Amino acid sequence: MLPLSALLLGLLAFALAWPVPVVLGRAAWTRRDPLAALVCWQAVGLAGGLSIIGALLVHGLSPWGGSLPEAWWAWLRHWFTGAQPADPVRGDHWVAQTLAAVLALELVGVLVLSLVRTARTRARHRALLELLVDPVPGVDARVLESPVPAAFCIPGARPLLVLSSGMVAELAPGELAAVVAHERAHLAERHHLLLLPFVAWREALPVLPAADRAHDAVRDLVEMRADDVALRSLAGASSRRTLAKAIVAAADGGAPRGALAAGGEC
Repeated sequence: MLPLSALLLGLLAFALAWPVPVVLGRAAWTRRDPLAALVCWQAVGLAGGLSIIGALLVHGLSPWGGSLPEAWWAWLRHWFTGAQPADPVRGDHWVAQTLAAVLALELVGVLVLSLVRTARTRARHRALLELLVDPVPGVDARVLESPVPAAFCIPGARPLLVLSSGMVAELAPGELAAVVAHERAHLAERHHLLLLPFVAWREALPVLPAADRAHDAVRDLVEMRADDVALRSLAGASSRRTLAKAIVAAADGGAPRGALAAGGEC
């Protein structure tokens, strides 16, 4: 018989994999408070993974005890001393244990691989860009010779903020300051780390629609959050319009893979 706790965890995992992301993705309040929405998405992602793994473990280890700590200890004693569980162990218990281990290893493994791959990509792009860019006079950024307006930052231990020469030529000083403030917000609040788990989730579970929905929602929310932070650093009654014009100018500029661009992560 399926333990009640495993059933409840399974229902929670289902809710966090489908209806909750749908409702959260459509909620209007997230645009008014992107920081709170980002916290909610992080909680949904973490709780969703833990609940499905927990449901499998609770069922798989149920012959060894009524709680996970008790069952873990009895399970270890079984493997090291040969002590038998209180209840018979069926095939579905072994299947549940195996699925829990595989899912946990996949989620953690894909997260680590995504972190390593993204870090290597960013390091490679940073090394290349440092050969091509020059400081922007009066602005804490580097300029890349390109007629296409573009602005992006490469996060990491040595962050790099890059503006194209087309962007510098097209924007007024106030608009340029707005773009720089937006990109600085990405770097200061480590938005790349908020995005990373959802990139990994999408790669680990490509058949799950919620993975795409969560990634896209978090990507949009970090842009909104960067806008909010940038607005606080800008003076003047028209600061919102100034920022909007600058972001629109940079929206189609593109950026290297792994960078945070003014129009979203690339």
